[in-house]
Amino acid sequence: MSINDVNGTGNNSEVVLTPFHKSLVQQIRAQDSYGFYRSWTDELILKPYIVTKQKKREISVEGEIDPATLSRINAFFRAIASSIEKETGLISNVVVELGHEGFGWALIFSGRLLLTVKTLRDAHRFGFDSFDKLDEEGTKFVEKGIDLAKRFPEVGNL
Repeated sequence: MSINDVNGTGNNSEVVLTPFHKSLVQQIRAQDSYGFYRSWTDELILKPYIVTKQKKREISVEGEIDPATLSRINAFFRAIASSIEKETGLISNVVVELGHEGFGWALIFSGRLLLTVKTLRDAHRFGFDSFDKLDEEGTKFVEKGIDLAKRFPEVGNL
């Protein structure tokens, strides 16, 4: 396992960062008030989002959600909101509500317009199989949110 290996992914190949990946890294760095990630590469910052199926099976769903996992969930949805905001100009907000058992939801809204709704199950195991899956899921939410914002701009401005 290399120095930069997180969650046992063992993937040393170079990752090409997509616009969504860059937005996610930007959100994580923006919350880094102590400069913890200052010397980290963007790929290393994103690695905790890659959780293999084997690793997911090893994560217990009993007890409270790990604060680091909760932080990753929040950053993921803030990156979606930020991407929608950049494209549409509508100020977007995020609400993540999770019970201690790992069930809940995430909402992204602008004005009175609900741009994204995601039901979360087993939040303890939040993650994606690969960088491509991370981008695919995030981009899907961004595109749907942009579509709604463009179709109903008057509701988003309320």
